[in-house]
Amino acid sequence: MLERPASGDSMWTNFHLGLSAAAVLVVGGLAVWFARRMGAGLERIQARENQFLDFLHGVGAAFSEGVDSQALHRLVVEGAMGILRADAGILYVADKNGTRFVPGFASKDCPALVPVPGRVPGSGVGSFLELQSVQPGDGSLAGDFCRVTEPAILAPGGRGFSPGHTALIGPLVHRHEALGVLAVIRKAGSPAFSSADLRAFRAIAGHGAFALHSDAIQRDAGEKKLLERDLEIARDVQRILLPDTPPAFPGYEISAVNLAARHLSGDYFDYIPLGRGKLGVAIADVSGKGVPASLIMAMCRGVLRREASGDAPASDVLQRVNRELYPDLKEDMFISMAYAVFESEGGRVNLARAGHDAPLLFRAADGSVEKINPRGMALGIDSGEVFNRVCADSSFAMEPGDCMLLYTDGATEALDQRGTEYGLDRLSLALGASARGGAAAVVRHISGDVGDFASNDLRHDDFTLIAISKK
Repeated sequence: MLERPASGDSMWTNFHLGLSAAAVLVVGGLAVWFARRMGAGLERIQARENQFLDFLHGVGAAFSEGVDSQALHRLVVEGAMGILRADAGILYVADKNGTRFVPGFASKDCPALVPVPGRVPGSGVGSFLELQSVQPGDGSLAGDFCRVTEPAILAPGGRGFSPGHTALIGPLVHRHEALGVLAVIRKAGSPAFSSADLRAFRAIAGHGAFALHSDAIQRDAGEKKLLERDLEIARDVQRILLPDTPPAFPGYEISAVNLAARHLSGDYFDYIPLGRGKLGVAIADVSGKGVPASLIMAMCRGVLRREASGDAPASDVLQRVNRELYPDLKEDMFISMAYAVFESEGGRVNLARAGHDAPLLFRAADGSVEKINPRGMALGIDSGEVFNRVCADSSFAMEPGDCMLLYTDGATEALDQRGTEYGLDRLSLALGASARGGAAAVVRHISGDVGDFASNDLRHDDFTLIAISKK
């Protein structure tokens, strides 16, 4: 893939085109010198030189005005036809992988450089040429010239042409990469191409190759901008799906942070009001990163919100979510999740875990930190026969000052400069050191501690924390 900052494309294009123009002037001067020695007409040499300059000016204007690839391909073909006084021309352009060459532009009544089936009527040859791609070495005339390095003159009546036709054909090569094949044809009754025409064609092919190279850079830059814009839109949508502020829930303080390793996050967290003094809190981690993970995350959110109920145990909710998601997940995709239901009165908590990292619970009474670790397997691995059997609940009460921490493995697997993981022990110590300050203090302290440990580089994985402290 061609790499270069988008902002510098026009600068590099103009710079190279300037060098190309200077080269043409030198070539033109040498042509005049040779013409004098050979007795050729200076007017004809000057006319060709002017056509070269017009051709370069047209290519430069094409980039500065932002013409599309099709217009550029036409400019290359028609420019070559004008300079070489040809009756027809065609350009094949390499695809992104360089494995096939597709028609870029063919002039009217251009002879075929590929075999034409007998069932194609004469009036349909032009349409056939516009659709027929070639492969290097496929036996066609165009395909053969995808693999050579130098242009050639095809004599009248030569391979692939009607009697009397003559052609100049050659690859457009830039930095040892074949970007296209260009051919110009003179029909019967016109003079055959000369060695001087071949030299001119070689110069045109060089400029045409650079034009295709520059066009590829600009198209890549344009596609990158479009992709970045689409990712920004997707990120904005994802921000809407993830909570921006914690809910006000009587008896508790809640705080959270979510950082994406890329534009989009595969982590998911949510607060689900269940009515009658109950609140559902979920945290999940979709396998993978980027766009695929974010799409699964959005689907998971919709299913969980539909299935969550204040009357059902947390394990039942996860079983229903797994049953809904399983048919739509590929074999290599799964979701780990922890789901807890909090009661505003009495401080009761019911938690189930689907293969997710075990939440940590700080006990204010003695300053201890324990894991809440009910059995469970990740969502999407099993249709329900095994999942339902192993998914269990853990019920307990939170006392004033207690604090629960839900997290994704972006916290525990953060790496320092030596490749050492932050780990569960450090996370437990950080929770114990900050829990008495409340949920917001826990999130601030742990985020800062993990960031310091990883030298503020948390890009290896998505990173999510939710702290819930009992008032």
